[in-house]
Amino acid sequence: MAKASDRNLARAALDRYPKSYADMLRIDVAKNTPAPLYQWLIASLLFSARISACAAQNAAQALFDQGWRTPKKMAATTWAERVKVLNRSGYARYDESTSRYIGFSTDLILERYGGDLRKLRETAGRDPKRERELLKEFKGIGDVGADIFFREVQSAWDELYPFADRKALDAAKKVGLPASAEGLAQLVTRRDLPRLLSALVHVALAKEVEEVRRAA
Repeated sequence: MAKASDRNLARAALDRYPKSYADMLRIDVAKNTPAPLYQWLIASLLFSARISACAAQNAAQALFDQGWRTPKKMAATTWAERVKVLNRSGYARYDESTSRYIGFSTDLILERYGGDLRKLRETAGRDPKRERELLKEFKGIGDVGADIFFREVQSAWDELYPFADRKALDAAKKVGLPASAEGLAQLVTRRDLPRLLSALVHVALAKEVEEVRRAA
């Protein structure tokens, strides 16, 4: 059974950062429909680069603000158009390579899955290990990118729940929470688990561990 003190710590982290990264980008991953799943894959690609989370979020928002929220709309863009948007949104170090990755991955989604990542899930037989392998076939998505994708998609794909990525678990340990997906899942509702994981990552990045502990 979860301890009251753990629940208080989790609540303090969520009070400080109530929205997940997907929430902040207005991506309703829990709908489990093609457009949000695609958007979160692109965001996961951006977040997994060696760049600040803020820069990655700004870059994702900039791409989506262009109306490029579906594979077909992204496929209609040019490499140069994507580079320009990424560059002016602060993603300058990786703008050219990331633009290529987005183009390659978008083409692969359309050709192999008809633009619908739910077909990747079915191709994998709803097996998390196989889902990870297929996700890593997208340029720019490695284990870190797959972790970020799983963090949010577990709200829709039952076979992933409960899931917690290494970065979130490291943050949980610093705060004093259980360093396991199962332990963290006991503290919040299923829909709030991705938000808790994101909140813990925010807390660690902002070096606000002590503030959260005091608030609890």
